[in-house]
Amino acid sequence: MVLLEDFAALLGLIFALFGVGLTLLTDNGYWDVAGTVAIGLLLVTVAIVLAVETKSLLLGEAAAPRERELIAARIRANDHVLDILSLRTLHLGPEQVLVACKISVRPTDSAQLVTDTINAVEDSIRQAVPSATHIFIEPDIFRAAVASSG
Repeated sequence: MVLLEDFAALLGLIFALFGVGLTLLTDNGYWDVAGTVAIGLLLVTVAIVLAVETKSLLLGEAAAPRERELIAARIRANDHVLDILSLRTLHLGPEQVLVACKISVRPTDSAQLVTDTINAVEDSIRQAVPSATHIFIEPDIFRAAVASSG
């Protein structure tokens, strides 16, 4: 983005140089107007390009499909995780991904086992996807009636 802005600034200076230079050489003020219009069109073009490129940063962008698959595979690999009820990822920066998921566990699992499972899953995700810097896992009790209905 910085290179694009710098390139646009240099191009704008060239447009201004030609507009003013041709106005002085030809004694015709329309060249100055043409240079000004060219600079305006350049600024609008740069604004559109920057808006398109930064849209995902403003609205939030999920992790790449490959990373999501790796994360889901690491969660499912744990024997104490019965299912992934929801999984969301969000880029916080170029090398930072937030992972939020809800997993189902057995109703008979102890709090210690659920905690150990969550810690093991977090470590496994971090090994597979080092950019997953913030991981939030919420356990829920597996309910067969809910699982079979949807």
